[in-house]
Amino acid sequence: MGLTRFGIQIPGFTYHGVSDRDLFARVVDIAIAAEESGFDSLWVMDHLYQIPNVGPRADPMLEAYTLLGRIAARTAKVSLGTMVTGVTYRNPALLAKQVTTLDVVSAGRAMLGIGAAWNEDEHAGYGFGFPSVRERLDRLEEALQICRAMFRESSPSFNGHYYRIDEALNVPRPLRADGIPILVGGGGERRLLALVAKYADACNLFGDLATIRHKLEVLARHCDAVGRDPATITKTRLGNAGDRRDARGVRAAGARDRERTRDGPRAVPRLRGRG
Repeated sequence: MGLTRFGIQIPGFTYHGVSDRDLFARVVDIAIAAEESGFDSLWVMDHLYQIPNVGPRADPMLEAYTLLGRIAARTAKVSLGTMVTGVTYRNPALLAKQVTTLDVVSAGRAMLGIGAAWNEDEHAGYGFGFPSVRERLDRLEEALQICRAMFRESSPSFNGHYYRIDEALNVPRPLRADGIPILVGGGGERRLLALVAKYADACNLFGDLATIRHKLEVLARHCDAVGRDPATITKTRLGNAGDRRDARGVRAAGARDRERTRDGPRAVPRLRGRG
């Protein structure tokens, strides 16, 4: 197994005694502490409401890409991305442009985290359509093709069932020659992990060790089906860490899976190879 690296996700913005005016300053404190502690990457959720397993739906939630752009200006080394963007929230060509802009302003540190979306509540609240699982996965596959093309090609075209681009320009270009890495979140064994094998540079999985091992075996079979070496995909797992009362509790000690924290950071181990 290759080197294990740790990233950190900030899942909430509810901090005891911190006003909205001072909220971003607290987030910056977390980001800087994470970078100085040796974390490899920093992630935020791409949600419009707080999600049920973290806190009340009316808790503060900052828009992900605006926030990441500001964090990029205050950090220098950590990779930056969402864990993960719902495919239904943005046109994929615009999403590719947003993530490319993040890559440029961060000097080449952006990652695209994307998934099929699941939170029907916030879709209804914001007036976004919430199609079937099958359609969301179909949309995800088209979005992955568009984003990959816009990250790697000068003026790509794509004509799908849900999305299209016509010689789309994405200038300035991503700063890395091979484009911006794409992480797909989720563990659906029949379809989603097949999309990882076909299009993604990384995946994010949930579950205990036995579950993760099983998912990696399924992913390896999908890779075999498309002629890809599974070792070329970075595998990540999302766990929980930090202080239950205050998201200043950034600790390099790693993940604690036995309890969920309302507003503490989450550790994201990133494993190269088949894990």
